Amino acid sequence: MSSIDSITLAVLHGAFEQIAEEMDTVLAASAISPVIADAWDRASGIFHPESGEVVAQGSTGLPIFIVVMQHTVQEVLKAFPPETMKPGDVFIINDPYRGGTHTMDVKFVRPYFRNGELLAIVANTGHWPDVGGMTPGGFTPASTDIYQEGMRFPPVRIYEAGKLNESLVEVMLANMRVAEDRRGDMAAQLSALDLGCRRLEELFDRYGKDLIFTAIAELKARSERLMRDHIAGIPDGVYRFQDYMDNDGIEPEPLLIDLKMTVEGSSITFDLSGSAHACRGPFNSPYSSTMSALMIGVKHVFDDVPINAGCFTPFTIIVPKGNMFNPLPPSPVSGTTTETAQRLVGVTMGVLAQAIPDKVPASPFGTGTNIGMGGNSPTHGRYATIFYFGGGYGGHVDQDGLTNGATVISAARNSSVEVLEHSVPLLFTRHAVREDSAGTGAHRGGFGVEIDFHLRNGDAYLTLVGDRARFGPPGIAGGAPGKSADHTFHTGGRDFKSEHLSKIDRLYLRPGDGVRLKTPGGGGYGPAQARDPALHAKDIEDGLVHDGN
Repeated sequence: MSSIDSITLAVLHGAFEQIAEEMDTVLAASAISPVIADAWDRASGIFHPESGEVVAQGSTGLPIFIVVMQHTVQEVLKAFPPETMKPGDVFIINDPYRGGTHTMDVKFVRPYFRNGELLAIVANTGHWPDVGGMTPGGFTPASTDIYQEGMRFPPVRIYEAGKLNESLVEVMLANMRVAEDRRGDMAAQLSALDLGCRRLEELFDRYGKDLIFTAIAELKARSERLMRDHIAGIPDGVYRFQDYMDNDGIEPEPLLIDLKMTVEGSSITFDLSGSAHACRGPFNSPYSSTMSALMIGVKHVFDDVPINAGCFTPFTIIVPKGNMFNPLPPSPVSGTTTETAQRLVGVTMGVLAQAIPDKVPASPFGTGTNIGMGGNSPTHGRYATIFYFGGGYGGHVDQDGLTNGATVISAARNSSVEVLEHSVPLLFTRHAVREDSAGTGAHRGGFGVEIDFHLRNGDAYLTLVGDRARFGPPGIAGGAPGKSADHTFHTGGRDFKSEHLSKIDRLYLRPGDGVRLKTPGGGGYGPAQARDPALHAKDIEDGLVHDGN
């Protein structure tokens, strides 16, 4: 029996989450880069001071960081054991191979001390639009090693006992495009951590150390029990699901994602051993990113389980070193989050659907359609930016899929056209629902979107990192797949497709040059013949589908 009453436990649970939420709010409100401030590509959390395990994360923080940031904090603790930390220390880290994703996700980690005792760690992640590397915006489909993807920071003190390491900051910013914007993003992340420490001080003032740590242990235990209860409802057995990525941006061959799930009692083993070997291009996924993707897939089905270290305990992950989901350095990894990891989320949902089809939606669109741009403009000066677009979610047993949903690795928002046109010299001439893109079914998938934009002035380099141009999102229970991605580029008065379909590297743009993007729809659920005729008629009336689709 727990020594804490349920009401106090609920209050403290809410307090932990509220602190993380408030850190997220401050970070988004203070950041310079639209991808953080407007699209919310960030996350904040509270972590155990000894184990580094996650205690709480904000509900609008990116889910891809739920395991990643735990691993990040644990890497900091390995490099700087608690007895070596001091009040006022802050650490920076972005190494994908030390608890990270890709180099653009920059993490700051700060210990919280009270009366000289380390009682918690707060940390956050912000996606910086540039950390150096070969491509403005960070994303590139053409990198063949991680050294081409920008600066890598192992765990290192950026503040020591409250004093900023100015030399480190100068070296960092000297290697990044639009350095002053990066300085602003760093200040926003540090301010958010400062707020987190102040809120923890208020919480410990009110409830005391013993009660708070009792609550942390009980919340972890309850999260594990709830997850195990859900797993126990899945029939024991071995299940398998496969899907393919288009290519790795270098070689034309598709990449196999093969996931085997073994359910035994209240435990699950995920085995990715059958997946492709680490690829030459940047669509490898570091282990932390892989584990997060698997957990996100589970959380999309069992969404009532609170996020803390307890919900990870019932799972065993098997992924050999050298696999695309556990690559070895210096394999490139910049496409991991919105492409490889996101596709693994869909495959995780797919394998769960083999066992519990009435609880799992069909496959979502599964690609971020990331645009990275950098250039020089007479109206905007020098700039480097990144933005991405949504697509259709899969249909499920109760209703149709969501249209123009954000990437399934995130709680982020799709990029705002108005903000983008204000921050970089682009003109968007179309942003519309992509008709006939949803997979048909008793409950159809959601629709993708069509986006047209072109450069207004100056010149720029544009990079597209995407997927799903060869293989549409699968339906389940007899539903049809969603329509695959379809992208067209326009330069010098001619239209053309990329050799790698969903990827292009550093396309040179002059005024009037641009892109038409068509993102995938979601897979359908159940046979199309079982669809309510009134719903089909309404889709036709709304211009979303045309007769015969």
